[in-house]
Amino acid sequence: MAEENTFSGEEPVWTYRGYELHAGEFNTAMVHLFRAEVSRANVWRQRLDTTTNWAVVTTGAVISLAFTQNITSHLVILLNLLLLSIFLVTEARRYRYYELWSSRVRMMETDFFAAMLVPPFKPSADWAESLAESLLHPQFPISELEALGRRLRRNYLWIYMVVGIAWLGRLALYPTLAHSFKDIIEHAALDTLSGELVVTIVAVFYILLFLLTFITIGLRSASGEVLTQYGFAGFDSDKTFAKGKAWFRHEGRRQQLVAIIVTDEPAALSDRIIAEMRRGATILSGEGAYTHEKHAVLIVAITVTEIAHLKAIVQDASPASFVMTMPANNIFGKGFMPLKEK
Repeated sequence: MAEENTFSGEEPVWTYRGYELHAGEFNTAMVHLFRAEVSRANVWRQRLDTTTNWAVVTTGAVISLAFTQNITSHLVILLNLLLLSIFLVTEARRYRYYELWSSRVRMMETDFFAAMLVPPFKPSADWAESLAESLLHPQFPISELEALGRRLRRNYLWIYMVVGIAWLGRLALYPTLAHSFKDIIEHAALDTLSGELVVTIVAVFYILLFLLTFITIGLRSASGEVLTQYGFAGFDSDKTFAKGKAWFRHEGRRQQLVAIIVTDEPAALSDRIIAEMRRGATILSGEGAYTHEKHAVLIVAITVTEIAHLKAIVQDASPASFVMTMPANNIFGKGFMPLKEK
C-alpha cells in the first residue's frame, strides 16, 4: 500500500510497472555500475599490457638471434619493425576500448561522486544524460590517430629506437667490421635491393614515425591520462581546475532533438510531458492540408535518451497523435545549455 511505503514523502527516482526506485536504491545501483565499469576498464588495461609484452619479447628474441647467428640476415630485424607496427595498431584499438570504459568511470567520479563532496553537493546538470547516451549509444571517445600517438609515445617509440640502434649495430658488425658509414650502407643491401634503397626506406619509416609522435601531441580527448599538461579545455591559466565539467567532457555530446506532436488532446498530453518528463511544451494551432481539420501542435525540446519516454506518453495519452523528431544543433535554456556563457 502507498500509505505503508517506508519511503513515504520521498519522490521516487525511477518508476516502472508499479515498481519504484528510491534514492538509496539508486545510489546502490550506481555503485554497482561504477564497479562494473571499473572491472571492464581493468580488463582492457590488462590487454594493453599484454600487447606491449608481445612487442618487448619479440624484439628481444629477434635482436638475440641477429647478433648470435652470423649467417642470419639483418632482414629479420626489419621484419621485426613490421611486427611492432602490427602490435602498435592492435594496441591502439584496445586503447580506444579501454578509453570507452574509463571515460564512463571518470564521468561518474567527477560528476557524481566528487559532486557529493563539494558545494552545491549535487551532480552536474547533464551528467545523467551524457552517461545514459554512452550506455545506449556507445562511441569511442578518442580517435584512432590519438590512440596511435599515445601508445607510440608511452611505449613503442622507445622499442622502435632500440630496434633501429640494433639494426645499425648489426650492419656495423656483420658480415665484417665497418670502418665508415659507406660500409654500413653496403651491408644493408638485400638481394636485388641496394643498400642505399634499404637505408632510405628505413629512414622514411622512422621520419613518419616521429611525425606521428609529434603531430598527435595536441590530441587530448583521452580521459585516462594522469598529470596532463595545462593550457587546454578544463583548466584555467593559473593551473587550477576550471569550474563546471570535467576536462575530458565534450560540449554538446548529447544529441538534442525537437519533437513536433500533432494531436487533438494537447492539454492532457502537455500535462503528462510536464509532470513525467520535466519538460516544457509549446502549443500552437494547426490545420491539416488535406482534411482542413483543426489540430493542436506541441513543440517539445528533448534529448535522444528521452525519445522512448515521449513515445510511451503519447501512446498512452493520445494514441491518434502524429509525432516527428528532428535533430537540433543547439538548444539553449533551462534543462539544456545555458543562454549565458559562464
